[in-house]
Amino acid sequence: MNNAPIGVYDSGFGGLSVWRELRRLLPSESLIYLGDGKNCPYGGRSREDIEAFAFEAVERLVREGVKMVVVGCNTATTAAVGALREHWSDMPIVGLEPAVKPACQTSRTRRIAVLATQHSLSSDMFLATAMRYAEGVDVVKIVGEGFVELVEEDREGSAEALAAVRRVVGPIVDSGIDKIVLGCTHYPFLKPHIREVIGDRDIDIVDSGEAVARRVKWLLERYDIAAAEDNAPRHRFLSFAGEEYRRRLELKAEKILASDDTL
Repeated sequence: MNNAPIGVYDSGFGGLSVWRELRRLLPSESLIYLGDGKNCPYGGRSREDIEAFAFEAVERLVREGVKMVVVGCNTATTAAVGALREHWSDMPIVGLEPAVKPACQTSRTRRIAVLATQHSLSSDMFLATAMRYAEGVDVVKIVGEGFVELVEEDREGSAEALAAVRRVVGPIVDSGIDKIVLGCTHYPFLKPHIREVIGDRDIDIVDSGEAVARRVKWLLERYDIAAAEDNAPRHRFLSFAGEEYRRRLELKAEKILASDDTL
């Protein structure tokens, strides 16, 4: 039993899509969300820069007394999760990977698309996962150009966002794919637009938020560090980008909860 908070880290707003799943599955757990903001987006950064950002973030969360860290950023996971686990070997650290495995295993047409940042799509981690699970499956890799910026600027509901999704996703919806894997935690905020572009085509949208929450639950139980069922959870938000950005994170989270009937 351990009522200490779980830390969730992302380059910016995107990890709130994971934070939401953790809130949903683990209602007794306190969460500290750190959205970098200062260095977002990570997609075009070097591996060395991203690793440095990740270390700074986890160090901050450790100072806040977290019992576990969820790296709620696919790009930071591919660049840094191994080094983070080696450095903090006494603390569970959960990373994110695009849900290539379940998408490949359930694909009917044997052709899927993975929508992610350029860094994630070219990472050793992604390439190894694709090689392991995509035998006999054609994996189309697509960069979500401009998607992160739209979410960071609270414009995911705009006509501009729909146009960006149509520009990126439109060319592949009639290519025989039956899955679109969302390989960046910012991208679930654009799901309504992605669904609109898909239309009535038999294409599933796959992301890893729920799977990550289940993994966190399993680790809490394995290491006996779950919060007490009667714990009154606290939810806090931190950022390296200043108070205005931190407050925007809070407001975004409040908006998410207000629109989620399950919480």
